[in-house]
Amino acid sequence: MGEHIAVLGAGSWGTAFAKVMADAGQRVVLWARRGDLAEAIAGDRENADYLPGVRLPATLTSTSDPRRALEGAGTVVLGIPSQTVRHNLTSWRSLIDPGATLVSLAKGVELGTLKRMSEVIADVTGAGADRIAVVSGPNLAKEIGAEQPTATVIACADHERAVALQRACTTGYFRPYTITDVVGCELGGACKNVIALSCGMADGLGFGANTLATLITRGLAETSRLGAALGADPLTFAGLAGLGDLVATCSSPLSRNRTFGARLGRGETMAQAQAAAAGQVAEGVKSCSSIRELALRHGVEMPITEVVHRVCHDGFDPREMAGALIGRKTKPERER
Repeated sequence: MGEHIAVLGAGSWGTAFAKVMADAGQRVVLWARRGDLAEAIAGDRENADYLPGVRLPATLTSTSDPRRALEGAGTVVLGIPSQTVRHNLTSWRSLIDPGATLVSLAKGVELGTLKRMSEVIADVTGAGADRIAVVSGPNLAKEIGAEQPTATVIACADHERAVALQRACTTGYFRPYTITDVVGCELGGACKNVIALSCGMADGLGFGANTLATLITRGLAETSRLGAALGADPLTFAGLAGLGDLVATCSSPLSRNRTFGARLGRGETMAQAQAAAAGQVAEGVKSCSSIRELALRHGVEMPITEVVHRVCHDGFDPREMAGALIGRKTKPERER
């Protein structure tokens, strides 16, 4: 995997994945935007801001200097929010080795361009699809940091590269699988954030398990429809990057998107919910708009995504969500 692995982004998931790779025997350099955070991680062996209570291995070092992180890195992992990938990568691309494997942890669709993260990475760096990989699945950072057993998916058009990454992050608590369906893997990861917002709203409104199960199941259906329109393998959505990630994100209080949605469901404004998030990014708040636009472009019906967009950006009252979804025209569960 090259001299070392650079993980760019010291948020909760970037830090957790850096720990996984270090635990798997890799030498990892974790880049933090803030110098004080990089120093605290180096001195305390802990990221108290984003992953408190988790001891970080000695083979994981930290820096706020992107040049130091990237020099000699055979693998570059992008652990930054989806809407910042293009801007940050543009400033880093001259520092990245031309043969390095580029790995996206971000789950979203870019506003404006409507591109998936692997497409943004290719745009900025000129890297071929064989060099770009995506990690997705039930990836709640706090649980992974605590070394609770979980599995994930590594998607790459180059199967051998995916296998190399698989070996580089396999531990006693973290089991990666490989697929070549990058499109399905990315759409599953992006869309589940939007569905999780709807599940959080439902919880905040006091609805129970039937409503949650309905939103998860119908959310998976609309994600699969979009995937089919974009050429994804339908089986991907039945796996870890689809159903697995969806269930974890929609049902856990550790999910930022579900928690954000619950605040809206309880009557908080967008500003109040964002203030309460304390710097943590609920990706679905922005991605709901780009995913909605992507669906409209391809003629795909995504009613849950539509309602979430209206709540987050058009002032629609979450209390009207159930009526907007249940009151739609009836039809067969599966289209003929």
